[in-house]
Amino acid sequence: MTDADASARRLTVNTAARHLVDALLANGTTHVFCVPGESYLPVLDALYDVRDRIRLIACRHEAAAANMAEAYGKLTGRPGVCMVTRGPGATQGAVGVHTAFQDSTPMIYLIGQVARSMIDREAFQELDYRRFFAGASKWAAEVDDAARMPEYMHRAFATAINGRRGPVVLALPEDMLAEEAEAPTAVAASRAAPAPGPADMERFRALLSAAERPMLLVGGGAWDAAAVENLKTFAEATGLPVAATFRAKDLFDNYHPLYAGDVGIAPNPKLAARIRASDLLIALGPRLGEMTTSGYDLIRAPDPAQKLIHIHPGAEELGRAYWPTLAVNASPGAFLEAALGSGWTRNDAWAEAASAAHADFEVFTAPVEVREGVNLSKVFAWLEDNLSADAIVCNGAGNYAAWLHRFYRHRAYKTQLAPTSGAMGYGFPAALAAKAVAPERDVICVAGDGCFMMASNELATAVQYGLAVITLVSNNGTYGTIRMHQERDYPGRVSGTDLVNPDFAAYARSFGAFGVCVTNTDEFPDAFAAARASGGPAVIELKTSANEIAPGRRLRG
Repeated sequence: MTDADASARRLTVNTAARHLVDALLANGTTHVFCVPGESYLPVLDALYDVRDRIRLIACRHEAAAANMAEAYGKLTGRPGVCMVTRGPGATQGAVGVHTAFQDSTPMIYLIGQVARSMIDREAFQELDYRRFFAGASKWAAEVDDAARMPEYMHRAFATAINGRRGPVVLALPEDMLAEEAEAPTAVAASRAAPAPGPADMERFRALLSAAERPMLLVGGGAWDAAAVENLKTFAEATGLPVAATFRAKDLFDNYHPLYAGDVGIAPNPKLAARIRASDLLIALGPRLGEMTTSGYDLIRAPDPAQKLIHIHPGAEELGRAYWPTLAVNASPGAFLEAALGSGWTRNDAWAEAASAAHADFEVFTAPVEVREGVNLSKVFAWLEDNLSADAIVCNGAGNYAAWLHRFYRHRAYKTQLAPTSGAMGYGFPAALAAKAVAPERDVICVAGDGCFMMASNELATAVQYGLAVITLVSNNGTYGTIRMHQERDYPGRVSGTDLVNPDFAAYARSFGAFGVCVTNTDEFPDAFAAARASGGPAVIELKTSANEIAPGRRLRG
């Protein structure tokens, strides 16, 4: 076969929409989340022909579809794919794109666009998506030429998975999608893992060997199962105490004696004190953003009080908010492989400090008493004892999540799906995506009343596709986080934070799901058993008290 023959075999004549779907297949896409729109009908038609290989899940709102794609990216490490129509569709899904950006999650966001002949006339639902998403994506582009569809899709996948992972936005004019063109056959994008050099590792070893009170802080979005296993091996080889960043608790077994706890909103004061007192902080994977650093105060910005080794796959993040003693452009996996290759002697003093920190963590995560309503600390402790280690727990944003993160301990990788972006309405769509990807695993959504109502219409999606997620709704009749700040800054002047809610159990049943209400903590085990036995989507309403606004904190009395 000549070179010309080989080249010819790599060219295919097809519509741009079919070139796009071929690219999805080439890159291992198994699910696409959408709200259908007339602006991308050719893609929906092309997906019909591969429905045995790509499962299309149609949602009831674009925000949910985008959040489902983001959760897919978190769970699998492959870009989650979301398709929306132009204008209102694209803007309503923007929340999921923003979460993917802040959480460093690979995602492809495909938007149907007006026909090319109408662009720049403010046609029906027209927007310039390159400008709109410029600050909330790694790359935003518009595909004007059908022949270049495989090129744009390859770049989209490559951009989403390399360096600091994140979302890519492609606008797709509807006439272009139906146009036939000869184009190269799609191939999978390659992932390039940046790795440390010998000088990096020599400097790392020197800094760590000289440290008396080091702390390893892990997080970020560039992990895989092998890296997580190597993290455990490295920690055990050195005796280093390990802390997780905001919503990254599933990177290290919370029962491990070297686990010190997690930092973020309202961390264990004893852990915060240990981090402040450390003489070497190794940040492996996280950006070191506002939530992880308690408003850039837990670690002093920009010049930390202790020596800082910052390891991150995105070179642009190194030195962005902090001045590190050593900056290493590497993925967590590549760095740990290099670190394990140099051999270590376990430092007993470090291991003793880690053991003390773990003991403090166990005390901090023991259930507490409440005076009113269902005790969430006991609910989450019960779940921890009665769910399998690989159960996936999802949540959005709100004070209810503080109870979950404090009192539920994760034992395995990829068992926590939560937005570091602080987006409400995330947890339920994320749980649906997780159940679609891993139907054999228990998937639990934890939501507040305000958070759940931002996506509760997706109960219809759960029932339609048989996604048996069990959702716990903490109903305290208020936007709890805002109410807590309001009572602190403007005591007694409640404005805009009260909620009037439906009967959540009856609401669930109206969709064909299971619903039950729990008014007493002791009722929860039976309610959960009944929800699980229902075999389908289920909602357990938990009657909690706004007065018990956070663990150990009451609004009044």
